Amino acid sequence: MLKTVYTAALNGIDGFLVTVECFAGNGLSSPEIIGLPDASVKEAINRLRAAAGHNSLPFSRGSMTINLAPADKKKTGSTFDLPILVSILSHSILAGIDLEDACFIGELSLTGEVRECRGALCMCLAARSAGKKRIFLPEANAAEAAVAEDVQVYGVKDIVSLIHHLRGDELIEETKADKNGVMGRNAYTVDFADIKGQTMAKRAMEIAAAGGHNILLIGPPGSGKSMLSKALTGILPQMTFEEMIETTKIHSISGTLPADAGVMNVRPFRSPHHTMSFAGLAGGGAIPMPGEVTLAHNGVLFLDELPEFDKKSLEVLRQPLEDRQITITRAGGKMTFPGSFMLVCAMNPCPCGYHGSEGRKCICSKQAIDRYLSKISGPLLDRIDIQIEVPAISFEEMTNKAPGESSEEIRKRVDKARALASERYKEYGVAFNGALTPALLKKFCVYTDGAKMLLQAAFEKLNLSARGYDRILRVARTIADLDGSEVINEIHISEAVQLRSLDRKYFSN
Repeated sequence: MLKTVYTAALNGIDGFLVTVECFAGNGLSSPEIIGLPDASVKEAINRLRAAAGHNSLPFSRGSMTINLAPADKKKTGSTFDLPILVSILSHSILAGIDLEDACFIGELSLTGEVRECRGALCMCLAARSAGKKRIFLPEANAAEAAVAEDVQVYGVKDIVSLIHHLRGDELIEETKADKNGVMGRNAYTVDFADIKGQTMAKRAMEIAAAGGHNILLIGPPGSGKSMLSKALTGILPQMTFEEMIETTKIHSISGTLPADAGVMNVRPFRSPHHTMSFAGLAGGGAIPMPGEVTLAHNGVLFLDELPEFDKKSLEVLRQPLEDRQITITRAGGKMTFPGSFMLVCAMNPCPCGYHGSEGRKCICSKQAIDRYLSKISGPLLDRIDIQIEVPAISFEEMTNKAPGESSEEIRKRVDKARALASERYKEYGVAFNGALTPALLKKFCVYTDGAKMLLQAAFEKLNLSARGYDRILRVARTIADLDGSEVINEIHISEAVQLRSLDRKYFSN
């Protein structure tokens, strides 16, 4: 006799439906799982036998073959425990119960408790797309999965309570969606009002936020580079619901979603240490998993002490900075993960940190400075739209009691500029100026004759590449949006060039 139930599995950050077919026949052989399962799936039989015995549930009355279809896709993880046990029990105490519209997800302990899993939202969305209306999964993942609309989500504590629910004896309460999710500011966020001085750097951060531009901060130790970077998420626009879902999926599959969270509504701020490996930054593993590049999707990737990172690791950023996604190829398969983030880098101008500083004398030799700066490649610098110097703060700035402009006030301007850009590009699938393609730049970056002359002079004097030219034009488009101007004029080009010229000061060799 054949019984069928449904579950879902993961492929990258997306899920796919899996059909669990349980055939019971005559004989005394141990149940067998087929359908390209990995070791953790094959071990399910021993866990299920112990869980069934602990709760006095019938396990097997003969030989059983359990097939996980489609059989040509690798099945990994322990979330098949619950659907496999339900398929087995469908031959006995769950016989006659309609499970066609149900999907079961979860790992079982030896006592029958349903344990928390990764990627619950991804699998729930896949089940919904396949037409399933009821999702049964671990109680700890219910709030996350309930974000998916048009499905009923039930958080299951243990196998006994699930059986009572399916038989109608004692129903499990449906989990309702909490779209507020993780409330409040990002834990890393600093208010701009708390940062002393640095007027030019604050302006650069505002422009970067308004256009989604990458930014490099260069300055001596203690000048406020890290504080400025951590304040950035406080002036970025609120995420759309689609961005929240996409971000939640990524952090769900990576196991970094806060406990009992519904949907993440705070833009991620990732700040990996410079000792992080290539795979940790890009993603990897036998079965490719997201790295910091993907975990920062829809948010900020902050690289402090940029030259201290391994050069190989830094070069991996070049693809996602251009394509806003990253492709990882390993023996376990090829995965493409999203990687649309703002890159924020901070660094000292030399090993001692005081090259060019007025307050302290640099003790580094020219060779040491050149060696230090050469760790940042030209192609990577070319992909950073804004490069700003952050000088040491003076005593007068430190002791100034006048209140600075708050992040909330700055964000109002950022939101207004983003709204202009979003409306302008709504038919082209682009949300901000930093993501403009060369074709869209030509179409929407209309400038005056004076702006064209200034841009030509900058192109020739700074010896810009084609990518550098495009970057300046994107930044100028953002500055014009902050001014509420549809046409780019001389002052917009002038400011954009000033925000781009530090690579010639420090990296001219």
